[in-house]
Amino acid sequence: MSGVESGEDTAFGSLKTAEGCEVKFSVKDDAVVLKQARAATWAEAATPPSPNDFSFAPARAGVRLSRAMPAEPIRYFDRYTNSLKTEQIYGEKWLRFAYENPAGRFFVWLLARRAFFSQWYGRKMNKRESALRILPFIADYNLNVDEFAKSPFDYKTFNEFFFRALKPEARPIAPGDRVAVLPADGRHLAFQDVDTAAGFYVKGQKFSVAEFLGDESLAAKFAGGAMLISRLCPVDYHRFHFPVSGTPGESRLINGWLYSVSPVALRRRLGFLVENKREVTLIENPIFGTVAIVEVGATNVGSIQQSFVPGRPVRKGDEKGFFAFGGSCVITIFQQGRVRFEADLLTQSAEQRETYGRMGDRLGLAP
Repeated sequence: MSGVESGEDTAFGSLKTAEGCEVKFSVKDDAVVLKQARAATWAEAATPPSPNDFSFAPARAGVRLSRAMPAEPIRYFDRYTNSLKTEQIYGEKWLRFAYENPAGRFFVWLLARRAFFSQWYGRKMNKRESALRILPFIADYNLNVDEFAKSPFDYKTFNEFFFRALKPEARPIAPGDRVAVLPADGRHLAFQDVDTAAGFYVKGQKFSVAEFLGDESLAAKFAGGAMLISRLCPVDYHRFHFPVSGTPGESRLINGWLYSVSPVALRRRLGFLVENKREVTLIENPIFGTVAIVEVGATNVGSIQQSFVPGRPVRKGDEKGFFAFGGSCVITIFQQGRVRFEADLLTQSAEQRETYGRMGDRLGLAP
């Protein structure tokens, strides 16, 4: 990429490919404008361009954005009402364009997955005027303000509101030394044996634990282990916590892209989880053994903040850190035979369906 710049409200620049194709773009007020495109009409392409294989047949300048996009709803199981629900997706039109439309996928490849795009958006959410978004957001998504640690009027920016703390009583921690708890609010997928899981968001799609953890020897330690994928929507409480008590080590950063982790994106390509920026922390517990906790960044979530002290013992449910604005993901991996997940999590996950649960609720039990 050449000529990429970003200011307070606008990002702009151009990209040139090996074949001489050029795209000029600007991003302002949450809208994307592809100013000029001397390449193919990528709305007609079957797949998004790859950094290693970027080629288009000559075509007129411009991008056609009119192709109809599929709109498969995201359905999940609510363990509190024992019913199936349809997710109200924040920024749904943008998200579906970005991952279900070839032109949108090109924009993701060009801009949205890159750190500067999330940094630019993060600056917008840290401006004082961003606080004007807070009350409409609360109303649109019916958030329970009684859970907030402070009044909605006390947040100075939208980002400050986004990673808000809750009152301690809002998230009681399930008792018992042999009980592990959900590390975050969100929609969860659980697999008792990660090596034999038939698929996550789409049947047949899997990813390598070794590739995900960035360490072959560490992955061998979790061979045949159990894995929980906890997906946080933008409307969820965005602090993450320890699922078990113990002593955590240093977190290890694995740099990567910032793709969305919404099912809209992961249904197309589960590999985004492996390619995204992430941080790996190991915690030692006498009952659960070694547990890996991995926070995964996503578009507009370039910032993963850790608030724990490495080497200092923690209790189950203690805060570990928080994400800044956007949807994100926490993945928890247990060693083989160390935990048995709750029945509702396993039943729904077998149908490639997530289960909604809150931080501190039961995740599973040590055998």
